[in-house]
Amino acid sequence: MRFTSRTSLNGVTEQQFTLGEIPGVLWTPEDAVGARPLILMGHGGGQHKKTPGIVARAHRFVTEGGFAVVAVDAPNHGDRPKSEEFARVAAELRAALLAGGDNSTQLATMHTFLAGQTVPEWQAVVTAVQELDVVGVGPMGYWGMSMGCGLGAPFVAAEPRVRAAVLGLHGVHGLAETAARVTVPVRFLLQWDDDKVPRVHGLALFDALASADKTLHANPGKHGEIPEFETGSSLRFFTRHLG
Repeated sequence: MRFTSRTSLNGVTEQQFTLGEIPGVLWTPEDAVGARPLILMGHGGGQHKKTPGIVARAHRFVTEGGFAVVAVDAPNHGDRPKSEEFARVAAELRAALLAGGDNSTQLATMHTFLAGQTVPEWQAVVTAVQELDVVGVGPMGYWGMSMGCGLGAPFVAAEPRVRAAVLGLHGVHGLAETAARVTVPVRFLLQWDDDKVPRVHGLALFDALASADKTLHANPGKHGEIPEFETGSSLRFFTRHLG
């Protein structure tokens, strides 16, 4: 892991890094000493590691919860090069979106394509970050909406270090078998008027999660219009399960 920049603002230290070909960012409390729980955040489709929503949420998790937070650019996103195969899959998804109607199949194809590379990358990033004295090997959580859920559910299912997850804005297509292997506590967010993920598909994904401790939070609004109070709710959820 090679750190490329370090800044501090409003009680939060931000360090950008690269791990091999993976660009990422780590947020920790300013002047923090000793280990603390870690939260990995997955961004949405077409976004990147420092999308404003990711940064704002990371700052709250750090300042109000004392957590360390890490985010990386998913394959073919942010500062990473775009492959020809990704361009083809993305074009099919855009065509489906323009045509209207249910695009669940195209979304599932896209996320399955990315997840095969993403899961081992995230595992490597977590291992590297937990070697830092300011993070340490402690409890870990995951937060991800939309594509962050499509890639995050396979990660949570495969990674035993994850103890709790906040997922949502995604349907069951392509994730039914994966969801059956998610057993950690889950907070699931659903937008009742989602214009990209049919409500019935989101409810089906929540139902497919094998977690004995899972809670559905449904709010009015379209895809991506999650109310701000859900950040505070997620913070309390992680505090309860990660300490």
